[in-house]
Amino acid sequence: MKLTYRGVQYNHTPAAVDTAVTDETGKFRGVDIRFRTLKKSPTQQPTLDLVYRGVAYTTGQHEPEPAVTSNSDKSGTESKARAMMMAHHRTVKNRQQSMLGRLAAEIGLPADAARHWNHIQGKVHPSFWATYDRSRSASS
Repeated sequence: MKLTYRGVQYNHTPAAVDTAVTDETGKFRGVDIRFRTLKKSPTQQPTLDLVYRGVAYTTGQHEPEPAVTSNSDKSGTESKARAMMMAHHRTVKNRQQSMLGRLAAEIGLPADAARHWNHIQGKVHPSFWATYDRSRSASS
């Protein structure tokens, strides 16, 4: 059968389907119909060497994926506690930096002067933890 799609002509040969006639009949809009069953399910085999970004692959074949193993030495609780502590420390450093920035703006220093202490030391001043940390009784 000759077909045309967007100006391109090609010959279409439909795939042959093996069917078996059954004894079952029915009616559809007044017309007798005989039902057929498939001898085997139709699966289209790949006819091309498929390549995606330089890697060859085929369709219809499933290879088992290797199980993902974790090389972590720490338990989930320890790593979660460490992440929470680091996030809290980062929050306190951000609070301290914003307070230093506001103080510098209030007394008329340039904006870069407020970052001076934090960049040299890279840590939170010990007196800041005692006065600006969250309350110990808040978590109970």
